[in-house]
Amino acid sequence: MNKKKIINDPVYGFVTIPSGFIYDIIQHPFLQRLRYIKQVSMTHLVYPGALHTRFQHVIGAMHLMGLAIETLRGKDVAISVEEEEAVLAAILLHDVGHGPFSHSLEHTLVEGVSHEIISALLMDKLNKEFDGRLDLAITIFNNKYHRKFLHQLVSGQLDTDRMDYLNRDSFFTGVSEGVISFDRIIKMLNVKDNELVVESKGIYSVEKFLIARRLMYWQVYLHKTVISAEQMMIKALARAKELSNKGFSLFATPALAHFLKNQINRDTFLENESHLTWFTRLDDTDIMSAIKIWADHEDPILSFLCSKIIHRELFRTEMSKTAFPPQFLEEIKERILDKFDIEEKDLGYFLYEQVVVNSAYDSLVNSIRVLEKDGRLCDIAEASDLSNIEALAKRVEKYAVTYPKEIGYVNIEMLEDC
Repeated sequence: MNKKKIINDPVYGFVTIPSGFIYDIIQHPFLQRLRYIKQVSMTHLVYPGALHTRFQHVIGAMHLMGLAIETLRGKDVAISVEEEEAVLAAILLHDVGHGPFSHSLEHTLVEGVSHEIISALLMDKLNKEFDGRLDLAITIFNNKYHRKFLHQLVSGQLDTDRMDYLNRDSFFTGVSEGVISFDRIIKMLNVKDNELVVESKGIYSVEKFLIARRLMYWQVYLHKTVISAEQMMIKALARAKELSNKGFSLFATPALAHFLKNQINRDTFLENESHLTWFTRLDDTDIMSAIKIWADHEDPILSFLCSKIIHRELFRTEMSKTAFPPQFLEEIKERILDKFDIEEKDLGYFLYEQVVVNSAYDSLVNSIRVLEKDGRLCDIAEASDLSNIEALAKRVEKYAVTYPKEIGYVNIEMLEDC
């Protein structure tokens, strides 16, 4: 069988599957499941075109990885065929542990277990199926390989994961601020002392990349309406789990029912392999089919949340650079209790508070190193002549509060004047 297939990608054009082994990974049910998991969760409720999937993303990241390897080899960086295959496998599998609606429900179905942990577990399972052929890919993925630049291409400040999701998410949302010069960035990559660096000619493309990342977080990933939709879905599942534990009958696919009926935390998930097996059977369709049916459930809170999600009648989210004053939150609570006739213990299903964080560049975790013409290495913030690179490195926090529109607009200024 000819396994060197071509995929027509709307972002990059024709993407070639480079080997039979990479083809086998792509065809595996673990990776095919990503076809049914949205890349940007509930963002399509704000940007209707944002219906692309995790599968499309990993294929795109694999394509960019191939371009990066080709570029580095052209600059006399020795990369063996085994290393190339391993790093392509690693980037293909970096998101294999994502659950339904990607990041939105990450700690909802299984508390304390990130998608990175699940990805690592699934890679181990795949490695057994492929008779140890993923050994090197796993070593690179876990940053235990002596050639650090290979891990940095998979997971770093300028990795092919970030390059693809910024490019792809801007394409499907139509948010042009997210467009990056990925091709120029890749052409400017190099290796020194086994670390990934950017040649000084590529500084401006990297600056644009960091600015695009900051803007995409505020305009897309942390858009206040997206926050509202994601929180409503989280709370709907929390209510369903509470009702299930109380013995209520709830429609659910077998995979979803497993996580509704069982109390699963990090320890129990890691101890019992059946939980991982059930997890691999979950995708967006399990959640949405349940949400549709639960919209008519006898429990008023569950049906209220689910019907609102289905009809896109989303809660209001307000954001502030400072913490909301206590009187503001108290006013919202009083209005909710009065409007919906609920008990105070159920307020958490109608009022959500959270802190959202945006950090485009973290030099402490893994800095972007610039290779000067004289061979000297320096941080991008030092090499750049734009002062906003330092600003982009700052961690920005905003406070968000989400509540039903039915209670009316709560004016903070008027409350503060009282």
